[in-house]
Amino acid sequence: MLDILYLDDYLAIVHKPAGWLVHRTPLDKGETRFVLQTLRDQIGQHVWPVHRLDKGTSGVLVFALSAEVARTLGLAFETGEGLHKIYRAVVRGWPADEGLIDHPLKRMPDDMRSEREEIQPAQTRYSTLRRGALPIAQGEFTSLRWAEVALQPMTGRRHQLRRHMKHIAHPILGDATHGKGPLNRAVADLIGLQRLWLHAQSLQLNHPVSGQPLVIDAPLPDEWTLWDAFRKCPSAGSD
Repeated sequence: MLDILYLDDYLAIVHKPAGWLVHRTPLDKGETRFVLQTLRDQIGQHVWPVHRLDKGTSGVLVFALSAEVARTLGLAFETGEGLHKIYRAVVRGWPADEGLIDHPLKRMPDDMRSEREEIQPAQTRYSTLRRGALPIAQGEFTSLRWAEVALQPMTGRRHQLRRHMKHIAHPILGDATHGKGPLNRAVADLIGLQRLWLHAQSLQLNHPVSGQPLVIDAPLPDEWTLWDAFRKCPSAGSD
């Protein structure tokens, strides 16, 4: 069963678990957990995905209950008009207290169309919430610095948050595509869980029919508390 955060005659908004695909895809034939099919069966009607979250990302995910509403909201998600999104992530290293990442992104290979610009402008705001260290040796350093950050994507590009954090040398831990495999495995072994540490925590949008603002929050998954054991800042000998 999915945790339904909001449901009316037009929208169904759920808390997507980490590790679930939004819908079936030939790119991941071995997966058996799909949010779209599960939600459809759970509420007993067809649903249309409005946007998507990566398989490893948890949090707020919006579905429309008609094709018309899906088109309306899809345009809003494409332009960012009337949307305010906040994500939480755990990243390698200690970023600045806050900042703006303004770095254009090339379209992913499976998102290329002749009528689209290949390079897209992309901006992300971030703020660092807390810092800590893991007892994982990194070269000359005796421990590995980590930080929990809040991320606000100002644009909606594919893998934007993951690519932007990599761009500023603070990749999201558990990111198999844009991070480092050996480091991710070492962190998973220590923490006792392997996942992409990225969570869509909050979404504000205008209702596609009434126009009223909606604010939907998805609580941090229980596993986020695993980092509490490593919340203390380490000594200077850390990477």
